[in-house]
This record gives sequence, structure tokens and C-alpha cells, in this order.
Amino acid sequence: MKSRFTRIITFALLFISMVPLSAFSESLEIPAVTRPDAVLARAYYTLQYNEQFEQADWVAYELTREELEGTTPRKDSFRSDPDIVTGSATLKDYKGSGYDRGHLAPAADMKMSPESMADSFYMSNMSPQSPGLNRGIWKELEGKVRDWASEYGAVYVVTGPVLTEDEYPVIGVNEVAVPDYYFKVVLDYTEPERKGIAFILPNRRREGALQEYALTIDEAEDLTGIDFFPLLPDEMEEALEGDLDLSLWGF
Repeated sequence: MKSRFTRIITFALLFISMVPLSAFSESLEIPAVTRPDAVLARAYYTLQYNEQFEQADWVAYELTREELEGTTPRKDSFRSDPDIVTGSATLKDYKGSGYDRGHLAPAADMKMSPESMADSFYMSNMSPQSPGLNRGIWKELEGKVRDWASEYGAVYVVTGPVLTEDEYPVIGVNEVAVPDYYFKVVLDYTEPERKGIAFILPNRRREGALQEYALTIDEAEDLTGIDFFPLLPDEMEEALEGDLDLSLWGF
């Protein structure tokens, strides 16, 4: 199990200065932290909460082949997150809204233990997704990420809403923002063929092949305002984030 204490120390170091990749390689998935007080580290994923929009800026985790062998069944236990000191969104916010409680770290990626499965149902891990997205191409993308973790041994995943505007339509008493787009960024850091890929999908039903929505990580950074994988050595970051070869991803 990944150490919560180690992750918290890593976030502090990320905020103060860049540390060598070798020192904290298990936290390679963490984007540049912009609000240290809003970072919450759980056993199998980490998030940065955005109180203004009542959802996470991003949720990040490493997914390994071994973790995919977990057998904990899905058990829906949607609930407010007591660890969000400013208060998280609630079930009532979504009731009757027409939007799904869309997982950012999917429950199907969190079968390692009853704890990890339960953690995936905190409302801090949810964002208002249209049913057409959540149950369609987004679900397909989540499955593809699991395929990659199985094939490559491990992948680093960062997922979240694109929150670049000052205002969005809202749902519920807590005024949970309804994003226009969602991103998912994936890094395969296993040798010999390290590579990165990103996706940005509109918050509505979409048809077509997944690869039609693929971008470089650099392009995703420009569109989201998030600095992904800052612990990568500079030269490697430039190569992995600026290049996209779809043939390497098995499409």
C-alpha cells in the first residue's frame, strides 16, 4: 500500500521546490500542486479539491497490473467527504439534476481492498457528468486505461474537469459546477518504450473512436492550465509530453 505520510511529504516538497525523480518516483503521478491546503492523500489516489467549484481540480493515481487483480466487488456508497475541511458536495446536490455522479478515479480501478473501493465513492471524487458521456465514451476510456495498465505493468493517471472559466452552470445547494469538458492524462513510464497521451472530452454524448480525442500532454496542459508530471527530468518531460504516437497505444 502506498504510504499516505510519504505522499504528504512529497506534496510539501513539490510546492517548495522540485525534487529528483529518484527520490519520490512513486508519486510521479502528482501534478504541480497549486493549493497545498486542499490536497488530500488517500491510500490509492490523491486529489486537489476546488472549493469554488465543489469538486476536485484533479485526481491522480498509479494503476498497476497487480492492483487490477483485486477482487473487491463494487458497492455503491456515495457520501460526503469528511476530510474536505471546507465541506464537500453532497448527494442532495446531484438529486434530480440530470447529471451522473461521475467518478474521477473509477471504482473499477479501486478493487484492491474494501477501503479503496469505499474511498472511490466519496463525493470529492465525483463531478457532474452527462449520462451520455459517463456511460459512453468516458467509460470506454476508463476501460482502455485498465488495458494499458495490464499490458505495460503500470500507468500513471490524472483525471479531472477542465475548470478554466470563472463561472459555470451549477447544481444543488452547494452550487456544484458543471464543467464543459473533462481530461484524462496517462503516462507509461515503463521501459523500454516510455510514452504519454491525453484526452479531452466534452461533457455530452459523443460518438467516434477514442483516438479522435487524443492529444499530446503539452496540449492538455495548455487547455487545462495544469502542469502534469513535474517530477519528470526536464529532457524526458519535454519528449514525453510533446510527442504522441498513437500506434504505440494499440488503437
